[in-house]
Amino acid sequence: MDTIVKSYLQKFGVSEATQTFLSKVQKMFIGGAWVESSNGETSDVIEPSTEGLITRIPMGTTDDLDRAVQAARVQFDGGAWRQAKPAERERMMQRLADLIEKNAAELAEIESIDMGKSVAFAKDVDIQGTVDTLRYFAGWATKLHGRTVEPSLPGNYLAYTRKEAVGVVGAIVPWNFPLQTMAWKLGAALATGCTVVVKPAELTSLSALRFAELVQEAGIPDGVINIVTGRGSVVGAAMATHPGIDKLTFTGSTPVGQTVGRAALDDMKRLTLELGGKSPVIVCADADIPAAAQAVANGVFFNSGQVCDAGTRAYIHSSVYDEFLRELIAYTRTLKMAPGLDPDCFIGPLVSALQKQRVTEYIETGKAEGAELVYGGQPVDGPGFFVEPTIFANCRNDMRIVQEEIFGPVLVTAPFDDEEEALALANDSPFGLAAALYSNDLGKVHSLIPRLKAGSVYVNAHGTLDPSMPFGGYKQSGFGKDLGAEQLDYLLETKAVWITLP
Repeated sequence: MDTIVKSYLQKFGVSEATQTFLSKVQKMFIGGAWVESSNGETSDVIEPSTEGLITRIPMGTTDDLDRAVQAARVQFDGGAWRQAKPAERERMMQRLADLIEKNAAELAEIESIDMGKSVAFAKDVDIQGTVDTLRYFAGWATKLHGRTVEPSLPGNYLAYTRKEAVGVVGAIVPWNFPLQTMAWKLGAALATGCTVVVKPAELTSLSALRFAELVQEAGIPDGVINIVTGRGSVVGAAMATHPGIDKLTFTGSTPVGQTVGRAALDDMKRLTLELGGKSPVIVCADADIPAAAQAVANGVFFNSGQVCDAGTRAYIHSSVYDEFLRELIAYTRTLKMAPGLDPDCFIGPLVSALQKQRVTEYIETGKAEGAELVYGGQPVDGPGFFVEPTIFANCRNDMRIVQEEIFGPVLVTAPFDDEEEALALANDSPFGLAAALYSNDLGKVHSLIPRLKAGSVYVNAHGTLDPSMPFGGYKQSGFGKDLGAEQLDYLLETKAVWITLP
């Protein structure tokens, strides 16, 4: 850890536990052992608010992945995890959730330092969401069962179905919500009796490694959960084609998801893809305009816009368009841009220099395309990967900033004259992860919801999530679901059993 980061941690009073963890030599977690990469390669981990060096993580190889898959396979095929009764799995998952809750402040600091996000939001959203997800799916462990059937064909049969865990799950986790998204993948997998190999994003692997320490402390058998850090082009690509992995679950960009998905399908792996988004927001004339403006700003600038279902396209009824923009800009001015560890931070830095460059280039593209820049739009001179919250007005749907996922604090807006036009604009996108409606007319809301091509529809809010509700998209936003009872179906095989009776 360099002096810049040390000074940053001291300035904001980071806990001794967090500093001790970050000062350790980081290793991968395979089969219950802490190991270096088989080729000894490591990669720098950069703190986004200061651009200083935090630590280094191993860059795993295909040989490391083989070891992790083998460890997971041993446990699934006949280890202590396979032999554990559902109630035992539930108790271990609850112990793990207890430990995460106990160490919530430390985990939030690690997440903020690694990714740049607000430490307050990391604790209230990321860490609490991780705890809630594990507790929700722990409860499912004892409630998975098949059914008996009375067949109509001639003869005397006992017919029933069995629900069986799909096997070893490969989970590829994104960099924007590292711990929480990993919990989305792990919770349902553990409840069903699967074992897991996780590849965290190379930009944000630290919370996964601290999580692995808590996995050991919770008494979960070695090999049930394995963490292999490294490049997506190496470890992630190998997971998609690895013969020992039965199910692949991926969260990330649509182009990478398409590549991973094609490779996985060649091997007939079970597959869940949660991909990109460009979520539309429709603000009707009857909406509470000040409340809608605040909700829209929160929905696009939360986590610095690095959210797959962020409401980045806002369509506002022409009769209230100017009023909405005034309220939106006034509220956005109150959102504090600061280092992630600042307790008042709302908008932190972007995750990396590359992401800052990408977002800045999109802002310049928007101006060149003729969009009207009405707020922000400037990268902040260093240190840190900061870009101002940015609002464009009077955008056309054929603009790149309207059609392409920017993954930064950039909102595009346009007026509409009637709901039919709003629906056409909202659905004119290759993505379909989420959408939002702002209206106080419930009849109108219920008529619009079925016509929006999106996996989630939020009404008078944005980004509301709960472990009991499924999350996943339409169109190029992927297929399959994380969370909810629906996720379990993607981790279980259904076996039909016929017994001929005398």
